[in-house]
Amino acid sequence: MRSCCPSILAPFKESHTPPETSLLGLETLSSEPVLDTRDVQVFKVTINGQDAQFAFGEKHSFKGTPLEITFPKELRSSRSVIDAVSPGLSIGGQGSPIVMIDMAKAEGLFQAVLVSPLWGSSLASASGRFPIEQVPENWDLSFCSMMENELTIAYLLNSMNLKSTHCRAIFPCQDTPAVKLTYYAEVDEPKSMCVLTKDNCNNGWVTFQISVPKELVALMSANRDGEMPDPEDSSRKIYRFSQNIPIPCYLFALVVGALESRKIGPRTLVWAEKELVDKSAYEFSETEAMLKTAEDLAGPYVWGQYDLLVLPPSFPFGGMENPCLTFVTPTLLAGDRSLSNINTLGDKNPVTNLVLDLDVDPDVAFSSVPYEKGFALLFYLEQLLGGPDVFMGFLKAYVQQFAYKSIVTEDWKKFLYSYFKDKVDVLDKVDWNSWLHAPGMPPVKPTYDMTLANACVALSQRWIEAKESDLGSFNSADLKEMSSHQLIEFLALLLLEAPLPLSHVKRMQEVYDFNAIHNSEIRFRWLRLCIRSKWEEAIPLALKMATDQGRIKFTRPLFRDLYSFVKSRDLAVKTFLEHRPSMHPVTSMLVGIDLKQDQ
Repeated sequence: MRSCCPSILAPFKESHTPPETSLLGLETLSSEPVLDTRDVQVFKVTINGQDAQFAFGEKHSFKGTPLEITFPKELRSSRSVIDAVSPGLSIGGQGSPIVMIDMAKAEGLFQAVLVSPLWGSSLASASGRFPIEQVPENWDLSFCSMMENELTIAYLLNSMNLKSTHCRAIFPCQDTPAVKLTYYAEVDEPKSMCVLTKDNCNNGWVTFQISVPKELVALMSANRDGEMPDPEDSSRKIYRFSQNIPIPCYLFALVVGALESRKIGPRTLVWAEKELVDKSAYEFSETEAMLKTAEDLAGPYVWGQYDLLVLPPSFPFGGMENPCLTFVTPTLLAGDRSLSNINTLGDKNPVTNLVLDLDVDPDVAFSSVPYEKGFALLFYLEQLLGGPDVFMGFLKAYVQQFAYKSIVTEDWKKFLYSYFKDKVDVLDKVDWNSWLHAPGMPPVKPTYDMTLANACVALSQRWIEAKESDLGSFNSADLKEMSSHQLIEFLALLLLEAPLPLSHVKRMQEVYDFNAIHNSEIRFRWLRLCIRSKWEEAIPLALKMATDQGRIKFTRPLFRDLYSFVKSRDLAVKTFLEHRPSMHPVTSMLVGIDLKQDQ
């Protein structure tokens, strides 16, 4: 079999056949370098043809296992390149010692790494045209699981999402944003080769060449550099990609699937399955205007192409800002271009700190807190230091100062003080410890323009205070002047209060017809409101939304609410277990914990 993703799949079946030899090249100043790995087996390490000592360190629950390599004595004083083998992945440096590591992936590895297993299923793929058993045998789709040395086709539309620390499960690496990598790959039968080197941002470069069946399209977090027939196989074609800016490992992205594109701007194509591509083009048609606004705020967009990929519904996140190719969830397709959790976690929970303890699983700690609390801090500082005109100057200077670098909070804070050196006395009045290191709500609430919010507050209070005799006073005109964002806020405010009486929710549906709205943010809050008010007719609608898409911010709260409602608890668990095989592994893990199915 031949892999359409040469950097991942080991093209072997027989148990006696060794895995493809591959190389990982990383500059190091240490004679005993340590690489991050997760769920791999290493059989042998050689350096310039000499056997070298290696060992795995202690396995960590979510960090994986460190791979420790000891260089021969004569190589320890020279600049070295560590080269680690993974199936089908060849990574190495030129003119430096070569370390080769024979390695295989453990069973079930990709279940813990990829965006969604079984995207060929009718649930997870938008088209549902190719159930797993109907995928043609010659479609060697990129991410396959190895079971008893057999390759199992598992995906129709494939995508890697390596955020936050999952690149180590693809190949051994220094899996931290602090290390920027350049890499290139090309198909070279019978061996597939991908070369990765660490370089500086001035001369780093990335080139990819991917061979896939003609029916499929390959995309990467890089600029497209042409395509051509595969000289080795007329049923396939080769894609090339180039990236000239060093990136952290988690931004290494590859997608293979039955995709179509539409041009929506001078530097933007939107990609999606045929069923979604025209709707996607409409939804994101204002992308170029947004890019220009972003450039006005933060400086030039340096990546060249800015494409959007609308992924299948099981994609667990709202988006992933990969270079050249932003991943977005189809739940953003509201039809109106409107969509282009401390209360849940608890105000004493340490994951609500802005600066987190690094010894926490980022998949478990992920929430909206850094976005909302972080915004509140920046908005507060903007008001404190002189308003948007003053603060925008700081923003541009910050981007220029730290472009292509990784920093910690203290670096940002020192630069803030340096830039506003004439306002140090103002900055010293900020309660930095409470903002950065204390859990819970922000210590200071910035002054917001409440003009639009006041209408939402007023309407929500009418419903909260309404008696049965008042329900007739509500009508569709209540929402006539409200934008979709205001509807979201209106429903969000109701969710902060005690559940409404069931009669109120039924009347709300009569006059507002929220069931007919496709905006996912509105629909999500509306269905939560219904379930919390114990409206049994909403149970199938909530289960459908929880399983038709896989975005964690929607799926997890819906399942939690359904589990809390006694009349829907058993059905929620049953539905989850039925759909679990086609869920993203992170979604599956978190919902399993919520529904008491996992420890």
